[in-house]
Amino acid sequence: MTSLRSSRYSALAVGIFALLDPLPIGFFTAAWIFDIIYVFSTEIAWTQAASWLIVFGLFLAIIPRLINLVQVWIGSDYPQNSPIKLHFWANALAIVLSIFNAFIHSRDAYAVVPAGVTLSTLVVVLLLLANLQLALRDRTA
Repeated sequence: MTSLRSSRYSALAVGIFALLDPLPIGFFTAAWIFDIIYVFSTEIAWTQAASWLIVFGLFLAIIPRLINLVQVWIGSDYPQNSPIKLHFWANALAIVLSIFNAFIHSRDAYAVVPAGVTLSTLVVVLLLLANLQLALRDRTA
C-alpha cells in the first residue's frame, strides 16, 4: 500500500505490511476453490485442506491489520471516508467472517457445504472489492 510510505511511519512496519497484506487473499481464495471442488467431488480431503488454508490465512491477515490499525487510525490525518479506512474495515469484516468460517470448517465435512462455501465466497468477494477500491482510489473519471 503506497499511501503508507511516509517519513513518520516505520520502514520495517511498511515493509511487513506490504509483504503480508496480499497473502491472505491467496489463502482465502484457495480455500474457496477447495470448497467448490468439495461440493462437486465430496472428497473429504478438500474441505480439510480448506480449513487449514483458512487458519493460515487468518494468521497472516491479522498482522497487517494490526499494522494498518496503528498507522491509519492512530494519529493519522486521513478523512473519515478515506479508501484506506474502507480497506481496513472490509478486511476486518473479512477476518471476522473467516473466524466464523474456520468454526464451520471444524465440523464434519458434510456439514460444511452450505455455510462454508457461502462464507468463503463472501470473504473472497469482500477482499477483492476492498483491494479494487483501494487500487482505484487515485483514478479520476
